[in-house]
Amino acid sequence: MSTTKEHVPTGASAPRPDGTRKGRLAGGPLDRFFGVTAAGSTFPREARAGLVTFLTMSYILFVNPQILGAAIDVPNAQVQLLMTTAIAASVGCFLMGIVARYPFAQAPGMGLNAFFSFTVVLGMGVEWQTALGAVFISGVLFVILSVVGARRAIVMAIPQSLKLAIMAGIGTFLAFLGLRNAGIVVTDEATLVTLGDLSAPTAWVAVVGLVIIAVLLQLKVKGALLWGIGASSVIAVLAGAQVYEGGEDGALQAFPGFTDGVVAAPVWPSELVGQLDIAGAVGLGLFTVVFTFFFVDFFDTTGTLTGLAQKAGYLDERGDMPRAKTVFAMDGVATMFGSFMGTSTTGTYVESASGIQDGGRTGVTSTVTGLLFVVAMFLWPLAAAIPGAATAPALILVGAMMMDGIRHIEWDEISEGVPSFLAIITMPLTFSIANGVSLGVISYCVIQALTGGARKVHPVLYVVAALLAARYIFFV
Repeated sequence: MSTTKEHVPTGASAPRPDGTRKGRLAGGPLDRFFGVTAAGSTFPREARAGLVTFLTMSYILFVNPQILGAAIDVPNAQVQLLMTTAIAASVGCFLMGIVARYPFAQAPGMGLNAFFSFTVVLGMGVEWQTALGAVFISGVLFVILSVVGARRAIVMAIPQSLKLAIMAGIGTFLAFLGLRNAGIVVTDEATLVTLGDLSAPTAWVAVVGLVIIAVLLQLKVKGALLWGIGASSVIAVLAGAQVYEGGEDGALQAFPGFTDGVVAAPVWPSELVGQLDIAGAVGLGLFTVVFTFFFVDFFDTTGTLTGLAQKAGYLDERGDMPRAKTVFAMDGVATMFGSFMGTSTTGTYVESASGIQDGGRTGVTSTVTGLLFVVAMFLWPLAAAIPGAATAPALILVGAMMMDGIRHIEWDEISEGVPSFLAIITMPLTFSIANGVSLGVISYCVIQALTGGARKVHPVLYVVAALLAARYIFFV
């Protein structure tokens, strides 16, 4: 990054009069490479921001294995998936920190991991190896479009209302998934779903965790999700709640304890690495799957990176940021690498805003976050003390936070409101993110075309809608 004054982020702090902010590394090769001094920051501040970001998003180490473990059946699945999650997150952070040189952390994303497990693998019956191939292809498409500069054209094709609705729909899907995993919502023959037994161990542990996390979020405690998951896990252990898998005949049991301590050498996820089936994913039958992986990651990343860049003060008057192609390309490369390692789509985390808020302005922040994910691989036995009931509240509240954007949808405009509503409500009710995306896009194009708004729709969107409609007519 340029060291000229006009390129210093607007959100960066000014140098202190005594000059102590420079530190011993100021002016050295690392300083010049990352542009720490030019950004008005210091290495200690960047390191602290990296720690804050890690604490805020490290819940993914426990949540991602729970979600992917429902679809990926390999020996010692939870440990292998935790390792894969940590490796994908660390490499994603290094790519964003060292190559793109931004304080944006990456890890396997919430929402698409649920789509991977419950819609593609369990719902559509696609082999998990083939689903990983679809993730890889979406990453390749992402890199290509980033490099050739087609991002702006595709972004312009999707109306803002649908972008917001799809994110909100994924939020409702995650919340529903969390409520189901907690036993708070259960199946019912007469009404399809109903309230579960709140006195059951799984339910009350989840309710306690929900309250704890909500309170911490309201108090703006750094790492609220992580602390809430940890607190509810401790309560489950101390209370002897039967919320852990591994009991006789598949019944839940109380925490069995740490048999080999809490520190151990990392486990190589040999049953996951390189298992992706790219050839199997290439076909018209998986178009919607590949498209949804690509679509959600593309627009989620676009919105997330734009918001984070603005918060860090990197956007110019036109709304562009330096090295935009590199930033988006690194997100795609991280997805490709993650799928090779055996996890769903890797993307930029909005929780990076916590580190930026704490002063992070350069790639040093995300690099430190990546290093902490490496350290976490030596503490993997701790994952055994985290029951699904403790991670369910995180799903619910992450889902709630993803609803934020719907206030900007023009609900009074039917051509905007109806497609948005269909996209949101269809996802949890059909247990499919793909169905929500499809019905939202198709209904938007049809309503606009029949009400005199045909020219408002980008030609690219008509092509996408036609392909999605063809899938329902000929392949479902």
